[in-house]
Amino acid sequence: MSAITQDRSETLAPFGTRLDRVTDPVRKAAAGALHRSGLPDRRVEEWRYTSLRFLNETPLAAPGDLYDAGKIQAQLEELGLAAGPLADLPRLVFVNGRYAAPFSVLPSGVEVSFFAKAQTFGTLSSPDRDPLTALNTVLAEDGAQLQVPAGKNVGHVLLVSLGQTDEAVSFHPRHAVTLEEGASLVLISIQAGRGRYLHNPVLEVRVGEHASLKHITLQKEGEAAACLATTYADVAGRGTYDSFVLGIGGALSRQEIHARLSAPHATVHVNGAQRLAARQIGDITSVVTHAAPDCISRQTVRNVLDGHARGVFQGKVYVDRVAQKTDGYQMNQALLLSETAEIDAKPELEIYADDVKCSHGATVGALDEDQLFYLRSRGVPDAEARQILIHAFMDEALALVEDETARALCVQMLAGAFPVTGETV
Repeated sequence: MSAITQDRSETLAPFGTRLDRVTDPVRKAAAGALHRSGLPDRRVEEWRYTSLRFLNETPLAAPGDLYDAGKIQAQLEELGLAAGPLADLPRLVFVNGRYAAPFSVLPSGVEVSFFAKAQTFGTLSSPDRDPLTALNTVLAEDGAQLQVPAGKNVGHVLLVSLGQTDEAVSFHPRHAVTLEEGASLVLISIQAGRGRYLHNPVLEVRVGEHASLKHITLQKEGEAAACLATTYADVAGRGTYDSFVLGIGGALSRQEIHARLSAPHATVHVNGAQRLAARQIGDITSVVTHAAPDCISRQTVRNVLDGHARGVFQGKVYVDRVAQKTDGYQMNQALLLSETAEIDAKPELEIYADDVKCSHGATVGALDEDQLFYLRSRGVPDAEARQILIHAFMDEALALVEDETARALCVQMLAGAFPVTGETV
């Protein structure tokens, strides 16, 4: 065994013998791929900026079946989901990766099933190429599977994943959403929790012709937690997948999105914002594949980084030879609040068609001293002036969230974590 192979095998040590207990053929194949590759390290190009050493610090057990209902209710209240307009929205709540029926309200007009019963993995994911997806395939226990009938406008559905643990655990939900022709849905995914854990969800999305899915992810994991989420989306002709990620929690987080525009006139938006402090690491990675002509993709990501925080943006637009008249755009902007904060930006264009309009850009800067002086000269304290400018920077990113309910929830969570007074709660 070579040194590299041995090192990669050792990356799986936190999961103990859990990876060797599977018998299902799909799971066994994923386990084999995982043992051959190990978890990715910085020698893997797609992971050169994001280290998974966090996972090696302690064993990660399977979560138990029991949870504290009072603590779950308190988490829902803290997230603003127990009162007000959000309390009336249908929701699917998962605790430590398992469906929690007492806190859930099933949506009407949607076919709902659960991975725990059907154990259907779907065909969009790539466990043979993506180790975190392989890990999910081996260890997945539950997840939501939603199917919206043709022509149905469902409105909002909340997909809430809560981590609650007194010991180090990992959980790996397996979700799927399918919109049939002309259907529409606003899916708000909320990732939060308390304790030390790894949350490793995989979501497969299929958007039918003329269908529209607005997918907003709010990541507010516990300060000792890691969230490594992977989404695969396939968009049919004249369909729209509009994604937005807000990342403010977790010691380590990565939101990885693979979106494929598979038929003419499809549209994909993969936008996001991160506000990180202390030693947080936040990674937004995307691969948008234009596999058909006359398609549009947009991606704008903003980062606000303080302390020793590090933000990562990797966005790749791949344009197939047949994808003429592609219109693709990427922009990453970062605001560094300290000399020790870091942003790593890697926009990519890989184009094989000759009639396209594609561009990308990146900017990095600090707070504008003239604007700070203007506010201070009018009696605004320095800390508050800084927060006002930071909120203004983030507000431009949140404006990309077209759904008012989802945008209000983003604003509420961001303000709760970083109030204008300058004190973190």
